[in-house]
Amino acid sequence: MLVPGHSRRLCRARNLSATGVFVETGEMALRKGQSVELAFAINLGVVTRIHRRSAVVAHVSRGGTGLMMENHGS
Repeated sequence: MLVPGHSRRLCRARNLSATGVFVETGEMALRKGQSVELAFAINLGVVTRIHRRSAVVAHVSRGGTGLMMENHGS
């Protein structure tokens, strides 16, 4: 995950769908409405594909952050 103005951070994704994802972000100081850049490594057996998406913070909880994908149709 890349938050503008901060360094990249490796996080574990949970409940990934075309429209959103829950990410275990620990103590990152994210705010609702904040934009982030995501890069997912998807293992397809012999091939691993990298998918990049922009997302917006939908909610923040103790366990992580719910993100809503932007441009999920592309």
